[in-house]
Amino acid sequence: MYKLVAIDLDGTMLNQYGIVTEETKKAIKKMQENGIEVMIASGRPTDSVKTIAKNIESKKYFIAGNGAIIYDITNNEIIYANTLKKQKVLDIIKICESNSIYYNIYTEKEIIAKNLQHNVLYYHKENLNKEEEDKTHINIVQNIYEYIENRDEKVIKITICDNNQAIFNSIMKKLKEIDEIEVLDVSHMSRKMIRQGTEEIPIEYFYTEISAKNVDKWNALEFLIQKTGLKQEEIVAIGDNLNDKKMIEMAGLGIAMAQSDPKVKEIADYITTSNNENGVARALEDLLIK
Repeated sequence: MYKLVAIDLDGTMLNQYGIVTEETKKAIKKMQENGIEVMIASGRPTDSVKTIAKNIESKKYFIAGNGAIIYDITNNEIIYANTLKKQKVLDIIKICESNSIYYNIYTEKEIIAKNLQHNVLYYHKENLNKEEEDKTHINIVQNIYEYIENRDEKVIKITICDNNQAIFNSIMKKLKEIDEIEVLDVSHMSRKMIRQGTEEIPIEYFYTEISAKNVDKWNALEFLIQKTGLKQEEIVAIGDNLNDKKMIEMAGLGIAMAQSDPKVKEIADYITTSNNENGVARALEDLLIK
């Protein structure tokens, strides 16, 4: 019997507008009423995930920063952390600055960026429809190198974005030469939508995510397995991207979204509908039937 379902957010539980639909909330509630815990496993910063965990009434744990953080909701504390070393963060900032490529820094509490572009623009637009206490905190800083150098920020990941694939690929080569970090090898563009009045505007960009060595959502889940006594075969994992690949592959049941990266679909046990077609709700309803 399955006892825990770990679900990614962007491209999975959230639709293209960053919303958990009522249908998905109802399906999650049914799972919890049947004794199956539902938890978030996301790349977002801690406070952003905390807001959504509250929204879906997840009460025990969540994973943030692609596995860099495990948060205990009941006791309101971080119980596991594997964050980037300050010098590695500074080295990556130097590379981005010297190559004029857009980047942003994810800490436990906020996203640090020079301006509102790409993923940060999406979060900013998402914030416009949220109450103040539920917003993803975006900190606009002109000299990010100096800001990080003079503070003891726990950096959970760095996201690097560009519209030009050739420029993006060249920066990827340089990043892969740095040791003690994980560089997510994403082969496709991120595609999201924002609403501006009656108009829908796409946000599209190539991106990668950089974290400390051995940061992975499944590694975080293994920590919870040891802590709680759960078994590997009792876990269900649902996701769409390469940062979900290992947990989908290793879980007792791995579910991929319809629009998932092809490499994720290859290793999934089951493929549900897309995030814009309530794919998570469909998958959870099928689980309860089985």
